[in-house]
Amino acid sequence: MQISVNGIEYVEKASIDEKYVIVRADRAGVFAGELVSREGDVVVLRNARRAWYWEGAASLSQLAMEGTKSPDKCKFPCPVSVITLFGVIEIINVTPAARASIESVPVWEVSE
Repeated sequence: MQISVNGIEYVEKASIDEKYVIVRADRAGVFAGELVSREGDVVVLRNARRAWYWEGAASLSQLAMEGTKSPDKCKFPCPVSVITLFGVIEIINVTPAARASIESVPVWEVSE
């Protein structure tokens, strides 16, 4: 079901697949977030963080299965509410433990 309020479309939460994934896009990098949709190589994520740099996992596969052993050394900026990624070349399902680890990484930001 979908409704419009003040020109904004809202979708019933129960109708959205909230599977948490890691996505590698050809030119945009790596993101972790809730999979909203996928059509070909175009993916929409919600509550997504860019994995700009990570430590404590040898690969994205290990990050997706186990999370990071060094959350304070990772550089994951703040989450964005929705992002559309083009040229997606890899989607990896994330375990609940790895999701908790990824979400525990402090927000990386440029200090003044």
